[in-house]
Amino acid sequence: MGTALHILHLEDNPDDQELVRLTLVKEGMSCELACVEAHDDFLAALKQGEWDIILADYTLPSYNGLSALTLARELRPEVPFIFVSGTIGEDAAIACLKAGATDYVLKHHLARLAHAVRRALREAEERKERKLADEDRTRLEEQLRQAHKMEAIGRLAGGIAHDFNNLLTVINGYSELVLNSLGANLHARKNVEQIKKAGRRAATLTRQLLAFSRRQVLQLKVLDLNAVVTNFEAMLQPLIGEDILLEAVLQPGLGLVKVDPGQIEQIILNLTVNARDAMPEGGKLTIETANVELDEAYARRHVSVRPGPYVMLAISDTGCGMDAETQANIFEPFFTTKEHGKGTGLGLATVYGIVKQSGGNIWVYSEPGKGTTFKIYLPRVEGVAEGSEPAHPRSSILRGSETILLVEDEDMVRSLAREILEAHGYAVSEARDSTEALRVCHTHSGSIHLLVTDVVMPGMSGRELAARLGTIHPETKVLYMSGYTDDAVVRHGVLNAGLAFLQKPFTANAFLCKVREVLDSTSSSPVYGRMTASSE
Repeated sequence: MGTALHILHLEDNPDDQELVRLTLVKEGMSCELACVEAHDDFLAALKQGEWDIILADYTLPSYNGLSALTLARELRPEVPFIFVSGTIGEDAAIACLKAGATDYVLKHHLARLAHAVRRALREAEERKERKLADEDRTRLEEQLRQAHKMEAIGRLAGGIAHDFNNLLTVINGYSELVLNSLGANLHARKNVEQIKKAGRRAATLTRQLLAFSRRQVLQLKVLDLNAVVTNFEAMLQPLIGEDILLEAVLQPGLGLVKVDPGQIEQIILNLTVNARDAMPEGGKLTIETANVELDEAYARRHVSVRPGPYVMLAISDTGCGMDAETQANIFEPFFTTKEHGKGTGLGLATVYGIVKQSGGNIWVYSEPGKGTTFKIYLPRVEGVAEGSEPAHPRSSILRGSETILLVEDEDMVRSLAREILEAHGYAVSEARDSTEALRVCHTHSGSIHLLVTDVVMPGMSGRELAARLGTIHPETKVLYMSGYTDDAVVRHGVLNAGLAFLQKPFTANAFLCKVREVLDSTSSSPVYGRMTASSE
């Protein structure tokens, strides 16, 4: 054996101690024996040392082997225990084996000692491997259960967000129309502004629910996370305060990732705010990046992880930490440990959804009183990092005279959209579903300049409708809108190239600007015009 065995030997006879050692050495076993003969010494040795095996005489002047076995099984159940004795009868030996002894060897038959030790060590190693395998299986089953739970909650959250976004589109839209018509009636304006303010807050919550349920529209770019952190760092220090030290540990030559720049900044911001709140007395916040390779062994221990090259983004604090029960729930929507009114419980749920929708994984490591680390792994990609281009300015022209076909199955949303468009000069034909929309197309003699359609409708989807309409009115351009994304327009949350999309809820101004932007586009393919995603 290459490494010396650490053997605890309970034996009062020095000659027998040496004889046991020489027997093992003669068999090619390198070993270090620690010999004890009294209860207190044996107890101290069990507590203090790391032992590969325990050898014990059955009968000692001040102690007995059976008591030693009971103590060893209690404190070190994983360590093999072999009796090496000259005075142990068959009945006593059987009793010892039933009590948990691994084997017994008679002193006048020490020739089988090395074999017994090797077999005991082999069986102990097999038990250890089985135990680790069982622990891994249990851990994976728990991860899988948690993943299924999060998936189910995500579907529920996405459905809730969709329904609420339709309602909020109506609430926020009509609030805006009322405000524009109130003039100098200050008291009424104040009341409506409070409605609009509440509507905006509710819209923020539904966006967070969409993030958690992975139904956002992402605008992906190839990015260097080091540049993102560096550019964002100056904004974080005032946010966390002077009593928290901010340190960025950025690996040179960091690989690239393909993510939505705004969403990555949202991740950093949410985790930073959480870290700040966990350190009310001050502390240290560390943002770290690194290239990592997640191998097959790591993937086997973590559900949904694919082996390969990743970029790690880690955010650590020296705060209060979390217990295991809290860690098991932190990514669920509306779960929070903060006092009432201090948080919505959607910050970490948003982070979880963004990471998952970006093809990555997130893990938390924390202990009460020892701080917390969130590690995010995003797939590494090849390419050239893209600069942060300025957002395209919205059109300042809100009016028009073109003909628009408006298709929306929610009556209140359709009524609001029609009122907004007609108030700004557009000629509007409306339909509550695709079947009705196609009837309008067949009977309309002039041009239909723009189709504004919901994505998800009963029967034919908005995307199918656009394709059918294109054969009847090839001049028609298309603007999709929806309370949540759908695979008909969005694949895994990423907007298909060449589609214009407006996320509900939207303001009247955002709606009009987007309509004008699509109408003024110079794309040669109206239905699949080269538009950028928009979300208000």
